[in-house]
Amino acid sequence: MKNFAVIGVGGYVAPRHLKAIKETGNRVLAAMDPSDSVGIIDSYFPDSAFFTEFERFDRHLYKLRKSKDKIDYISICSPNYLHDAHIRFGLRSECDVICEKPLVINPWNLDGIEELELETGRRMNAILQLRVHPSVIALKKKVSRAGQTAMKAEIDLTYITPRGKWYDISWKGQEEKSGGVVTNIGVHFFDMLGWVFGDLDRVELHYRSTNSAAGLLEYKNAIVRWYLSTNGNDLDLLGRDRIPFRSLTIDGEEFDFSGGFNDLHTLSYQEILKGRGFGVSDSRQSIETVYKIRSSEAKDSEDSHPLLHKITRP
Repeated sequence: MKNFAVIGVGGYVAPRHLKAIKETGNRVLAAMDPSDSVGIIDSYFPDSAFFTEFERFDRHLYKLRKSKDKIDYISICSPNYLHDAHIRFGLRSECDVICEKPLVINPWNLDGIEELELETGRRMNAILQLRVHPSVIALKKKVSRAGQTAMKAEIDLTYITPRGKWYDISWKGQEEKSGGVVTNIGVHFFDMLGWVFGDLDRVELHYRSTNSAAGLLEYKNAIVRWYLSTNGNDLDLLGRDRIPFRSLTIDGEEFDFSGGFNDLHTLSYQEILKGRGFGVSDSRQSIETVYKIRSSEAKDSEDSHPLLHKITRP
């Protein structure tokens, strides 16, 4: 049994980590979040120590380091812009680290993490959950078998996950803290695409607004046209109910990976605990991809909405 601490236990993704820790037979001994709305922890680890002040959390972990209850892993579910600092804290605390996506917002922060891994002898593990999805693994094997003889796949990715007005007010709606919509809701798709279809050769940004973006990515084995949005009005344009809409077509055929999402964090933890987690080098391409997109100038104006083109396309 391994001992865990969790940073960011009050956030949206924390329950998936708590569930994964529980289902892999381990325990959470300490948790920290500036908010005290963390009743979810009672469903998993009601005896965990809890702190709203980072300094007291730090002191508690230091005390545990000297006892039989030393923390083995720190799981990071904090806001994106704090990941880099919290990863560094975990490594310096003589713990291995498990960090939710995106690992960092800016690619140059990855170099410092790798240096600190060497310095401390500890490992940082990234949650890249789509890489453990059975359908995605099967797709990667299919693409690998096709090799150099295959034509580049034509891929169309659309992901619309409506959010209320609170989203723009929170840290998630602030690009300097979340990386914006492309990073916050797109990075795991871009990681999957790079993992399956190879190195990234070209980045184009076609459209950008405060809550949506569209563009083109060319990988070694695929050309991807993508659209990401948190704007519920986009679902109205498509004539759909206001529930998350996810579509990925490959050469005109829908790629179905809608099932199995509930268990991906548990599968990720199982692999990490076996020493088969994904590290900094695995995360680098997707972090560089979203940074290049954010740094690009949109080719089209906000009046040229990509969904309107999709609807009227012959």
